[in-house]
Amino acid sequence: MALAQYIAREGRSVVGRQHVEELPNGTSVRLGVFLSNQKSRRDKLTEDQLSALAALGLEWAV
Repeated sequence: MALAQYIAREGRSVVGRQHVEELPNGTSVRLGVFLSNQKSRRDKLTEDQLSALAALGLEWAV
């Protein structure tokens, strides 16, 4: 997961909206946009999705 990779490297879960994370397989993930969209749509996420985001340190997912 791109967020887990970012946290492992940067030591924090705050991601700028324009940040693009490059995965080991060469895939580019617009991580900042993804997280912004998830936060704005959090009322539509499942409990499992929210739990996974909360486990990575995103306080709004708790």
